[in-house]
Amino acid sequence: MKLFKIASSVFVCLLLTHVSSKAQTKFGKGLSFVNQDSTASLLFHFRIQNLYTFNYSSSDNSWSQNAMVRRSRLKFDGFAFNPRLKYKLELGLTSNDISVNKEAGQTKDASRIILDAVFKYQLNKNWQVWFGQTKLPSNRERVVSSANLQFVDRSILNGSFNIDRDMGIQLHGKFNIKKIVVRPIFSVSNGEGRDLTEGNHGGSCYTSRLEILPFGSFEGKNQDYVLSDLTRQQKPKLAMGMTYNKNVNAIRQQGQLGSFVTDSLGKFVANTLEQFEADLVFKYSGFSVLAEYATQSAQKQLNNLSSKFITGTGLSIQAGYLIKSNWEFAARFSNQTPDDKTFSALKELSEYTLGLSKYLVGHSLKIQTDYSMIDNGGMKPNYRLRFQMEMQF
Repeated sequence: MKLFKIASSVFVCLLLTHVSSKAQTKFGKGLSFVNQDSTASLLFHFRIQNLYTFNYSSSDNSWSQNAMVRRSRLKFDGFAFNPRLKYKLELGLTSNDISVNKEAGQTKDASRIILDAVFKYQLNKNWQVWFGQTKLPSNRERVVSSANLQFVDRSILNGSFNIDRDMGIQLHGKFNIKKIVVRPIFSVSNGEGRDLTEGNHGGSCYTSRLEILPFGSFEGKNQDYVLSDLTRQQKPKLAMGMTYNKNVNAIRQQGQLGSFVTDSLGKFVANTLEQFEADLVFKYSGFSVLAEYATQSAQKQLNNLSSKFITGTGLSIQAGYLIKSNWEFAARFSNQTPDDKTFSALKELSEYTLGLSKYLVGHSLKIQTDYSMIDNGGMKPNYRLRFQMEMQF
């Protein structure tokens, strides 16, 4: 019922906006509205990902299957009053996005429907300040939209090490040194994740990221944050990034994600987490590579907790080639290793994946499938087959 009310409200708002504004639309580019006096704009996107998964465990010769709506999202962005003041609002409608973390009561048992709610103000030519809830400047695969992935979903490195979304302030810079593009990013945030209502129980989270594009900007808008070389870069393009994150007195396993950590009395247990990430993306003439490395450590090693903190290292490398008929063949290797099995919640895991994608209208309408062998630390491997269709307008 709540989702129906939200969808109805969105439809009414769009209808009213359409009546009093100029509207433009093109499949995959969203519905665009601009006020008659050009003091505000709205770009609306809706997308769905329908997923089928088949799993087989060789250790006990068992299998399972599942079909689900993996993602269903509404996204709004534009400017208000002045083109220098932009905004973004993204809502998640599936249970994967709005599930409630009830164990600590930090969301007042309400659905966590808001993914992004952020203002962006262009200070000058080189600097932009963000305020609100959105993705932190984390590993590249995390910041890439789930609509623009090369495989059905992100790697296991991203699942264990990404610092996800948080509420805070960010400063984004961009400078050109001849053809070289340099982008520094700084962030201060709560450190406990999105949609929390009960205040900050730990410290704050500090994030710094530096990106360098030695051969200049990619052809096409933000193509270093779109996986697969759909634009078929005419010249070799490379983007490199490094992130340092320190979450002071974190009370969740992964900082912004995971279970809240408590002691035997049910009280929060804080631990300072430090993380370093490095990544690169390379594209040329339909060929693309994404490589990422991450390591996270904790200040204290603690026992007798409700959950362990996630510490260790991860590595992920993937490559793909897009042929002229817009079929893409891709392969990925991902690995994660705990630094200390006694104190870390991270499991020894390696994943080998082959992917096949058909892009009907770029990432806006595509069919993807991938097949993985998952090695659980020397045990007999598990196998997974996934099929997904995505549409975004």
